[in-house]
Amino acid sequence: MSTRDRLSRLTADLVLPSAPAAPPDPEAAAPAPVAMAAVPLSAQDGPAPLPGPAPVETRFPGVSLRQPGRKTGPGEMLAFRGQMLAAEGEVARLRDALQQFDGSLPTKKLDPQTVAPSRWANRHETSFATADFIRFKADIEHAGGNVQPIVVRPLTAEATSYEIVFGHRRHRACLELGLPVLAAIWTAPMSDLELFAAMDRENRERADLSAWEQGTMYRKALEEQMFPSQRRLAESLGVSHTWVRKAIAVAEIPDPVVQCFRSPLELQFKHAEQIADALMADRKGVLRRAEKLRQSERFSVSAVVAALVGKLRGSGEAPREIRVDGVLAGKITWDERGQATIRLLPGVAHAENVAALVEAISAVVQAPVRKV
Repeated sequence: MSTRDRLSRLTADLVLPSAPAAPPDPEAAAPAPVAMAAVPLSAQDGPAPLPGPAPVETRFPGVSLRQPGRKTGPGEMLAFRGQMLAAEGEVARLRDALQQFDGSLPTKKLDPQTVAPSRWANRHETSFATADFIRFKADIEHAGGNVQPIVVRPLTAEATSYEIVFGHRRHRACLELGLPVLAAIWTAPMSDLELFAAMDRENRERADLSAWEQGTMYRKALEEQMFPSQRRLAESLGVSHTWVRKAIAVAEIPDPVVQCFRSPLELQFKHAEQIADALMADRKGVLRRAEKLRQSERFSVSAVVAALVGKLRGSGEAPREIRVDGVLAGKITWDERGQATIRLLPGVAHAENVAALVEAISAVVQAPVRKV
């Protein structure tokens, strides 16, 4: 239907109003004009209609003006484009800010109870009772926690428990102190081989593992067939085969022999070589001497090694006399274990000079003991 037809239908009932009678105006030269109402288009095309009922006034709605502040379509598009540009600029700024953290790991404080030692943990229990660890723990307590984070990997998808990659001493200190442990969380997948290599690299760089602990770690990896041979282990870790062989030699010292020492941490590469040679030459004799040493007082490392290999210090020496101003004051003798005994004649040691005597002996023997 055309616009003209629609308007015709809407105005079909409209008629011209009849002109009211106006009082005669003597000054009027002509009759007053008659107001014309809207008429249907069909009436305008034909003869004028006759007067009829009272007229009906029709008003069409006026054109509404645009409200102040209301944006047009193009204006809205321009505003949206401006917002998009601002958002893109913010994203670019944040991306640039994150570039400085590229490759870093998320770090957070964890409950040490939720962190478990690695199954490759190579710390002997006695290493947590040394004076060095006690000082280390005191430093962490003074700082309110470990400043250098440990590294852990999640054990569950929900990351509610973790396994230590390295940092067992720092974790143990925080655990004993009841402090949260600062940890860097390894978010990427990490295999056992990668964990083992990371632990070994960290320990060698820090140089705080004993030869026995290092060898124990390597031996365990070979026993669990992580590597087919010592050479392959050395190649995978980027260390020399000689280093791996010497470390494993320390760890392969029999337990009855290790128990002769105050701590297995005292064992060094040179000790392992001497003991290994003695075991190859006379294994039964070494184990028999080890049994006697375990039942006696603990001696210095060098003295224990000498006793184990059958080269006791002073055991072949004759007693030595102690003379003061040419007068015999006592003797020094050695038993079969190499233990020295000082015997003073009666009247030589008095109550007033015992302290000086002990101090003099300590000055002589204490320095070598510290070096061992």
